[in-house]
Amino acid sequence: MSTEKRSILAGFREFLMRGNVIELAVAVVVGAAFTNIVNAVVKGVINPLVGAMGSQNLDHYQSCLTATCQKDPKTGAFSDGIYILWGSVLSSALTFLITAAVVYFLMILPMNKWKERQAARKQVDAGPLAPTEVELLTEIRDALIAQRIPAPSTPSAASGSIGTQKTHE
Repeated sequence: MSTEKRSILAGFREFLMRGNVIELAVAVVVGAAFTNIVNAVVKGVINPLVGAMGSQNLDHYQSCLTATCQKDPKTGAFSDGIYILWGSVLSSALTFLITAAVVYFLMILPMNKWKERQAARKQVDAGPLAPTEVELLTEIRDALIAQRIPAPSTPSAASGSIGTQKTHE
Protein backbone atom coordinates (compact mmCIF):
# COMPACT_ATOMS: atom_id res chain seq x y z
CA MET A 1 0.00 0.00 0.00
CA SER A 2 1.37 3.39 -0.88
CA THR A 3 1.76 6.18 1.66
CA GLU A 4 -0.92 8.23 -0.13
CA LYS A 5 -3.50 5.48 0.34
CA ARG A 6 -2.46 5.08 3.98
CA SER A 7 -2.82 8.80 4.61
CA ILE A 8 -6.26 8.80 2.97
CA LEU A 9 -7.35 5.85 5.09
CA ALA A 10 -5.85 7.42 8.21
CA GLY A 11 -7.68 10.65 7.45
CA PHE A 12 -10.93 8.76 6.90
CA ARG A 13 -10.47 6.85 10.17
CA GLU A 14 -9.76 10.13 12.00
CA PHE A 15 -12.92 11.63 10.47
CA LEU A 16 -15.01 8.69 11.64
CA MET A 17 -13.55 8.73 15.14
CA ARG A 18 -14.31 12.39 15.75
CA GLY A 19 -16.90 12.97 18.42
CA ASN A 20 -19.27 14.73 16.03
CA VAL A 21 -19.66 11.74 13.71
CA ILE A 22 -20.13 9.27 16.54
CA GLU A 23 -22.69 11.52 18.26
CA LEU A 24 -24.54 12.00 14.99
CA ALA A 25 -24.69 8.24 14.38
CA VAL A 26 -26.04 7.66 17.89
CA ALA A 27 -28.61 10.41 17.39
CA VAL A 28 -29.83 8.84 14.15
CA VAL A 29 -30.21 5.40 15.73
CA VAL A 30 -32.01 6.76 18.80
CA GLY A 31 -34.19 8.96 16.58
CA ALA A 32 -35.21 6.00 14.45
CA ALA A 33 -36.16 4.00 17.53
CA PHE A 34 -37.95 6.98 19.02
CA THR A 35 -40.01 7.43 15.83
CA ASN A 36 -41.77 4.13 16.49
CA ILE A 37 -42.82 5.29 19.95
CA VAL A 38 -44.12 8.62 18.67
CA ASN A 39 -46.00 6.98 15.80
CA ALA A 40 -47.66 4.59 18.26
CA VAL A 41 -48.73 7.50 20.51
CA VAL A 42 -50.11 9.46 17.57
CA LYS A 43 -52.00 6.50 16.10
CA GLY A 44 -53.18 5.12 19.45
CA VAL A 45 -53.97 8.31 21.39
CA ILE A 46 -53.88 11.51 19.34
CA ASN A 47 -55.66 10.30 16.19
CA PRO A 48 -58.63 8.89 18.14
CA LEU A 49 -58.92 12.14 20.13
CA VAL A 50 -58.86 14.25 16.97
CA GLY A 51 -61.01 11.73 15.17
CA ALA A 52 -63.69 11.84 17.88
CA MET A 53 -65.47 14.26 15.59
CA GLY A 54 -65.60 11.70 12.82
CA SER A 55 -63.36 8.87 11.67
CA GLN A 56 -60.84 7.60 14.19
CA ASN A 57 -58.27 7.28 11.43
CA LEU A 58 -57.09 10.69 10.25
CA ASP A 59 -56.02 9.16 6.95
CA HIS A 60 -59.70 8.93 5.99
CA TYR A 61 -60.09 12.71 6.00
CA GLN A 62 -59.90 13.92 2.44
CA SER A 63 -61.45 16.41 0.06
CA CYS A 64 -62.26 16.05 -3.60
CA LEU A 65 -61.19 18.76 -6.02
CA THR A 66 -63.36 17.59 -8.90
CA ALA A 67 -67.05 16.75 -9.21
CA THR A 68 -66.26 13.24 -10.43
CA CYS A 69 -65.20 11.87 -7.04
CA GLN A 70 -67.28 8.83 -6.21
CA LYS A 71 -67.03 6.08 -3.68
CA ASP A 72 -67.10 2.52 -4.94
CA PRO A 73 -69.94 0.81 -3.02
CA LYS A 74 -68.29 -2.62 -3.13
CA THR A 75 -64.78 -1.73 -1.90
CA GLY A 76 -65.52 1.55 -0.13
CA ALA A 77 -62.56 3.13 -1.91
CA PHE A 78 -62.85 6.39 -3.76
CA SER A 79 -62.42 6.22 -7.48
CA ASP A 80 -61.99 8.87 -10.12
CA GLY A 81 -61.36 12.50 -9.29
CA ILE A 82 -58.52 14.29 -7.58
CA TYR A 83 -58.27 13.98 -3.82
CA ILE A 84 -56.45 16.05 -1.23
CA LEU A 85 -55.56 13.76 1.66
CA TRP A 86 -55.43 16.44 4.34
CA GLY A 87 -56.00 13.94 7.15
CA SER A 88 -52.64 12.26 6.57
CA VAL A 89 -50.97 15.69 6.43
CA LEU A 90 -52.60 16.57 9.76
CA SER A 91 -51.45 13.25 11.22
CA SER A 92 -47.87 13.85 10.06
CA ALA A 93 -47.91 17.41 11.42
CA LEU A 94 -49.11 16.13 14.80
CA THR A 95 -46.40 13.47 14.78
CA PHE A 96 -43.78 16.13 14.08
CA LEU A 97 -45.05 18.47 16.81
CA ILE A 98 -45.16 15.68 19.39
CA THR A 99 -41.68 14.52 18.43
CA ALA A 100 -40.30 18.07 18.63
CA ALA A 101 -41.98 18.67 22.01
CA VAL A 102 -40.69 15.43 23.50
CA VAL A 103 -37.16 16.06 22.22
CA TYR A 104 -37.20 19.61 23.56
CA PHE A 105 -38.74 18.95 26.97
CA LEU A 106 -37.08 15.61 27.71
CA MET A 107 -33.67 16.12 26.09
CA ILE A 108 -32.77 19.70 25.16
CA LEU A 109 -34.19 21.56 28.17
CA PRO A 110 -32.61 19.26 30.81
CA MET A 111 -29.28 19.34 28.92
CA ASN A 112 -29.29 23.15 28.82
CA LYS A 113 -30.07 23.31 32.56
CA TRP A 114 -27.24 20.86 33.27
CA LYS A 115 -24.80 22.90 31.17
CA GLU A 116 -25.80 26.09 33.02
CA ARG A 117 -25.18 24.40 36.38
CA GLN A 118 -21.80 23.12 35.17
CA ALA A 119 -20.80 26.60 33.95
CA ALA A 120 -21.85 28.17 37.25
CA ARG A 121 -19.92 25.54 39.22
CA LYS A 122 -16.86 26.04 37.03
CA GLN A 123 -16.88 29.79 37.70
CA VAL A 124 -17.10 29.21 41.47
CA ASP A 125 -14.40 26.54 41.43
CA ALA A 126 -12.04 28.63 39.32
CA GLY A 127 -11.61 31.34 41.97
CA PRO A 128 -9.05 34.03 41.31
CA LEU A 129 -6.96 33.43 38.25
CA ALA A 130 -3.23 32.95 38.60
CA PRO A 131 -1.16 35.84 37.26
CA THR A 132 0.00 35.50 33.70
CA GLU A 133 3.62 35.18 32.72
CA VAL A 134 3.71 38.80 31.56
CA GLU A 135 2.29 40.02 34.89
CA LEU A 136 4.89 38.03 36.83
CA LEU A 137 7.73 39.38 34.70
CA THR A 138 6.42 42.93 35.17
CA GLU A 139 6.40 42.47 38.96
CA ILE A 140 9.96 41.10 38.93
CA ARG A 141 11.13 44.02 36.79
CA ASP A 142 9.51 46.55 39.13
CA ALA A 143 11.07 44.87 42.19
CA LEU A 144 14.55 44.95 40.61
CA ILE A 145 14.18 48.62 39.71
CA ALA A 146 13.06 49.41 43.26
CA GLN A 147 16.19 47.67 44.66
CA ARG A 148 18.54 49.57 42.36
CA ILE A 149 17.25 53.06 43.18
CA PRO A 150 17.55 53.87 46.87
CA ALA A 151 14.39 55.22 48.35
CA PRO A 152 14.62 58.74 49.80
CA SER A 153 14.73 58.70 53.56
CA THR A 154 14.00 61.41 56.04
CA PRO A 155 16.77 62.29 58.46
CA SER A 156 16.14 61.79 62.13
CA ALA A 157 17.52 63.98 64.91
CA ALA A 158 19.74 61.24 66.32
CA SER A 159 21.36 60.23 63.07
CA GLY A 160 22.11 63.60 61.60
CA SER A 161 21.86 64.30 57.93
CA ILE A 162 22.79 61.72 55.39
CA GLY A 163 25.85 62.37 53.28
CA THR A 164 27.20 65.23 55.37
CA GLN A 165 29.63 63.84 57.87
CA LYS A 166 32.01 66.13 59.65
CA THR A 167 35.52 64.93 59.87
CA HIS A 168 37.73 65.91 62.79
CA GLU A 169 41.12 67.08 61.84
